[in-house]
Amino acid sequence: MLMAMATLFCSLAAGAPLHEAEFIFPPVPKHNHGSSIVETATGDLIACWFHGTGERQADDVMVQGARKRAGAKEWSEPFVMADTPDLPDCNPVLFIDPRGVLWLFWITVQDNQWGGSLLKYRTAHEYSADGPPTWDWQDVIHARPVQLEEQFVAVCDKAKTLLADILAATPELAKEFEDARAAAQNKLRQRLGWMTRIHPIMTSDTRMMLGLYSDVFNCSLASFTEDWGKTWSFSQPIMDPAPNLLGNIQPSFVRKKNGDIMAFMRDNGLPSYVRTAISRDNGLTWPPLGQLEIRNPGSSVECIALKSGRWALVCNDVPKGRHVLTVYLSEDEGTTWKWPRALESVEKEQGSFSYPSMIQAADGTIHCTYSYSGNGIQGSTIKHARFNEDWLMEAH
Repeated sequence: MLMAMATLFCSLAAGAPLHEAEFIFPPVPKHNHGSSIVETATGDLIACWFHGTGERQADDVMVQGARKRAGAKEWSEPFVMADTPDLPDCNPVLFIDPRGVLWLFWITVQDNQWGGSLLKYRTAHEYSADGPPTWDWQDVIHARPVQLEEQFVAVCDKAKTLLADILAATPELAKEFEDARAAAQNKLRQRLGWMTRIHPIMTSDTRMMLGLYSDVFNCSLASFTEDWGKTWSFSQPIMDPAPNLLGNIQPSFVRKKNGDIMAFMRDNGLPSYVRTAISRDNGLTWPPLGQLEIRNPGSSVECIALKSGRWALVCNDVPKGRHVLTVYLSEDEGTTWKWPRALESVEKEQGSFSYPSMIQAADGTIHCTYSYSGNGIQGSTIKHARFNEDWLMEAH
């Protein structure tokens, strides 16, 4: 037995391709979506997701979680991580800070509309026992974006000229612009509806940077705490001044070796490519947006920096649908992406694999959880995949 384990360890260390995957729980009729995953100091995995009969429409939606012990073959039975009575809880994000404290960020939807979401978090120092963590603190994050009104109103006013023909031909779109313009001038509507999706990053030993986004203003935002959640500050919106390019949401942040911070974002706008932005002042301001030559159908992405120096990006890289989920590797901090490999790939309408959450474990392997439905199963579940860089590069 010891010899077999040693042989396995040596083969992995030598760069043997590795890929394995399983469902966290058997498929069930209810909706399961928006997962997040972390690894604890002992090598356990904890994942969470939201579960219910719908998303913002149903009031039975809760945040569930499960644990996979180091060395175990199966995940635990799901347990409740957050459940606000008679309100939907959605978009959970897990994070373990440098002190070893576990964080859960999520939203509680007040009026069954994303724009009425309340941003919340809770923390736990003890989370090693079976079942849910022992939560010892909970609070609301009161968002106050910097210069949102000025920037968004300017975009809407520009739209009246630039998109005049389109707005005239589509009264519904024109009304959405006017409603959003009015919301940007209303303090309450400016500050509600900011939602989580992707792991935060640490930009110093004490400065946490959490990505937020708004479906009302169709843009992203960075939030910061330097006192472990006692106070929060916010960036200027990550927003392109061209109104036809609105729609960069659900930011995933990666810090470059020179200190710049790069954001990779879902595209809810017209280009249908993964959207990007770079901040050169530690995330406070963001110049006009760019994009990768990687397609995006309006679905979440995540990018992480690996110990090897490479970056890994996971996304649905098709213009429409969520039937293909691919991991890309870059060796030049996101300038080029030489090594793509599909985690899932079926014909359109045959399956949906989306909203990935990705980490690198202490042993160097990469873990990814994602929503899974179709492809021969009834209902939905969350799938967990574990793989390494050699597997990603094996096919090239």
